Amino acid sequence: MDLSSHPVLIVMAIAVAASLLAEIRLRVRVPVVVWEMVLGILVGPFVLALVRPDVLIDWLGRIGLGALFFMAGMDLDLQKVKGRPLSLALQGWILSLALGLAVAVFLHVFPFVDAPIMIALALTTTAMGTFMPILRDGGRLDSKFGIVVVATGAVGEFGPVVVVSLVLTRMFGAWQELALIFGFVVVAFLSALVALRSRPPKILELFERGIHSSTQLPVCIALLLLATFDVLSTTIGLEAVLGAFSAGMVVGLASRGEAGTLFREKMEAICFGFFVPFFFVVSGIRFDLGAFLHSPRTLLLVPIFLVLFLVVRGAPVFLYRNELPKEERWPLALYSATALPMVVAISSIGVRTGRMPTDIAAALVGAGLLSVLLFPTIATTLLNRTAASA
Repeated sequence: MDLSSHPVLIVMAIAVAASLLAEIRLRVRVPVVVWEMVLGILVGPFVLALVRPDVLIDWLGRIGLGALFFMAGMDLDLQKVKGRPLSLALQGWILSLALGLAVAVFLHVFPFVDAPIMIALALTTTAMGTFMPILRDGGRLDSKFGIVVVATGAVGEFGPVVVVSLVLTRMFGAWQELALIFGFVVVAFLSALVALRSRPPKILELFERGIHSSTQLPVCIALLLLATFDVLSTTIGLEAVLGAFSAGMVVGLASRGEAGTLFREKMEAICFGFFVPFFFVVSGIRFDLGAFLHSPRTLLLVPIFLVLFLVVRGAPVFLYRNELPKEERWPLALYSATALPMVVAISSIGVRTGRMPTDIAAALVGAGLLSVLLFPTIATTLLNRTAASA
């Protein structure tokens, strides 16, 4: 059997293999998304050439990107992080954006790299989904430190999504774009209001029956909302990921509480069990390993970008000098500088729209992979040492 003619089978096999490899307890725990990308590179055109990008897997990869941000929106619990944690996180991200722009312009002027705006946005991202399980497993998720990290991560995911949508995907004039964005915000706000307040007993009873039957009505409605917000955002010139994130926030608000546990578990199973792996595996397949290995500039940029992730996202830690003890501020900086999903997304958008050269995209993604491998592990080690000496 020619495996190259069955790309979906290969991608799903990689998803299973990556999940198994992520369970291996090494000195450094490698997140599943890293395994998915590495195995995607392995089966891609630059190594084994078992899979080449085609219309089907590219489409599934884009659906996976939407599912990733849909789940990020669902997981965002504003009730938990509101107040000072969220305020400090917003201030810190704005500072990171200013630093990222300054760094990107400096690199562009000299001229070292292209695409300064895209690079600045990539440097301000935080991969909240990669370290949330680590915080949960360590019993720190509901601590003051955990709440601060979650707030920082949430803003580090949401902020770049909004800016990418507003700055990089204009289809209309400035005033038209502003009016359409305002309309999108109104629709999202009204949907969230309905999700919070409109819970008639008969509707809840219908959903309760549906979640336990073959109709799976609540799941179908959630996927319809995801598709609707996706189409709406792209129609008015925004990035699809903003629509997906907004849909996830609405669905997350509607499913808060014990009654929504089963529904959320089913959405996690659908998104993380099928759609999201396609995004990371296809990103690995599309990873330009040739540019990465044969370009001295690309190899040089990987450690530079890795350091810049830590500088740009870690610098705002000084805002927490009255909030966290000194021994927790370095771990906060390291968790904040962990970046991969949004880096891959921004790089993909940059390459697709012609705003970012493939070698720069490869260097950014390579640095993102290293940040996921190194930063959470170092942060957890520092926290464990602090706890042991206390």
